[in-house]
Amino acid sequence: MELTEALRTTGAVREFTEEPVDDAVIARLLDVARFAPNGGNRQAWRVVVVNDPAIRRGLRDIYLPGWYEYLAQGAAGLTPWAVVTDRDAEAQAITRAPEFAEAAAAGPGGFAEHLDEAPVILVLLADLERLATVDRDHDGYTMIGGASIYPFAWSILLAAHGEGLGGVMTTMVVRREDEVRRLLHVPETFRVAGLLALGHPVSRPTRLRRAPVEEFATVDTLDGAPLTAGTEPASGDGSAPE
Repeated sequence: MELTEALRTTGAVREFTEEPVDDAVIARLLDVARFAPNGGNRQAWRVVVVNDPAIRRGLRDIYLPGWYEYLAQGAAGLTPWAVVTDRDAEAQAITRAPEFAEAAAAGPGGFAEHLDEAPVILVLLADLERLATVDRDHDGYTMIGGASIYPFAWSILLAAHGEGLGGVMTTMVVRREDEVRRLLHVPETFRVAGLLALGHPVSRPTRLRRAPVEEFATVDTLDGAPLTAGTEPASGDGSAPE
């Protein structure tokens, strides 16, 4: 598959056939993904391949409460757990989470309710002793450590697409990280970065919807002119600094 096509067509897949995925294929995906860019080439990621049915059900049960809180906040018009938000409105919305749990229990369920049935479940961990986090001592929200972990996750999804598989990464289990630690025997020197579910897709999205470049890229300052295809550099020859 041509690279640009892969980048434009690797959408989230949450519904899988029952066809299993061999361990050899999983190993091949990880073998490709390990070349992902990361700080200092310290490769601070660790992966737990979850096969045990009891552990899979445990992860599903950890996932679900946060999922229903997520749905409740979205229904209230909120971005779930946004850093900048109305905390009172958020707390009020979350009180409705049991309603969403009851509605799900009355139906067939979706990805969340059947998470344990995904052909492949990978739990992604970050080794805190290997991450260079320059924002470690900031007072506010930090995200720098993820720059050395999440490209690896994206590479897994790209590699899966190349194998005819589909998948999605979710961070919902981090809402109850201590429970994940106990379930997977993860020490406190590691953080849970997310969970990837993979398999043979029932269907694959063919038209991904994303905002055009001029809606998220500006020139020189955040309130500068939108970047467009016709934008020319203000000065210099455009060459990279040495």
